[in-house]
Amino acid sequence: MKRNPTAFLREEYEELVKQGLNWILKVLSGPSQPWTIVDGKKVLMMCSNNYLGLANHPRVRQAAMEAIEKYGVGAGSDRSISGNMEIHMELEETLAKYKGAEASLVFQTGYMANEGLIPQLAGKGDLIVSDELNHGSIIDGVRLSKADRAIYKHLDMEDLARVLEEAEKHDPPYRRILIITDGVFSMDGDIAPMDEIAKLAAEHGAMVYVDDAHGEGVLGENGKGIVSHFRLSRDQVHVEVGTFSKAFGVIGGHVSGSRDLYNFAYNRARTWLLSGAMTPVSAAAAKAAIEVVQEETWRVKKLWENTEYFKKAVEDLGFDTGKTQTPIIPIIVGDTFKARKFALRLFDEGVFVLPIFYPMVPRNTDRLRIQMNSEFTKEDLDFAIERLEKIGKELEII
Repeated sequence: MKRNPTAFLREEYEELVKQGLNWILKVLSGPSQPWTIVDGKKVLMMCSNNYLGLANHPRVRQAAMEAIEKYGVGAGSDRSISGNMEIHMELEETLAKYKGAEASLVFQTGYMANEGLIPQLAGKGDLIVSDELNHGSIIDGVRLSKADRAIYKHLDMEDLARVLEEAEKHDPPYRRILIITDGVFSMDGDIAPMDEIAKLAAEHGAMVYVDDAHGEGVLGENGKGIVSHFRLSRDQVHVEVGTFSKAFGVIGGHVSGSRDLYNFAYNRARTWLLSGAMTPVSAAAAKAAIEVVQEETWRVKKLWENTEYFKKAVEDLGFDTGKTQTPIIPIIVGDTFKARKFALRLFDEGVFVLPIFYPMVPRNTDRLRIQMNSEFTKEDLDFAIERLEKIGKELEII
């Protein structure tokens, strides 16, 4: 009897279901906004990365529609051949000015920026030093590199110093050392101490690379990000990766830094060179989103007001929110099945959040990840708080 070579697919999926580690996809029937239709039910969506409410902003929508009229829906090629449209260049100019960088290069996604850049910045004879809780896209980028690797304990600057000191003793000496960290850690909402990282890097002659996906539109002067938040220069943080799929509400990734970085990246990053260009629709929408953030400055302020109000309320109820410092507010439950039941009951009551479990977070730290939005009203937040309290008591979480 012939063996079925794909039998493992069902077997491994069934094992995930048994452990409660499978994802169940829900379907939105409308735009990403505070109140929307999910699986046919009107719910308050509290698990979206759309921090500033730009995914459905009229001006961003209009820019997308105008881009279709002018450019069509696709670029027709990768940018290195015939897909480099003027809207891509306009987006990059707008972004670089906003970020206070010499240049910004747009990728198709933030994931592709990490996978394409990291292996090119450090290779054989180099060392990559990475925070132990870095995002999966960073981990995958590091795995693609031929560089040596070292991990330091999460946000532990003493441990980072230890790793760097040991690296200086390596024989033969490393050509380059690249320190990589998330800016805001997406599951816990804590912030990397970029000022201390930059100081240690300078002492040891290392490059600094930060993925600021959840910091853009959130941290710094009017949401300019973590480099602005810590008032650092581009000589201190050499590579700043980001995404348009979080606070900017669109899709796409980018890297900001020096003109030398820009030239190096678009000539060496295979994910940029060998993949179709970001659609002109997305590029125009992202450009408009950046402009809206700069003009409607109330959005970032309201995001933080909502964050402070909601976080205090749930902590006062007795929920464990971990060490969050940002609009990412985890409700740590510690049990996979209880976290899943918590999310299901909240959905029944009109609040859409998702359980987060291993391998996205360490075992026994299962949680709900709630994310704030500048468009939540106080009534929205109170609606969610009341239901969190009701079901939290029902499940004996508080």
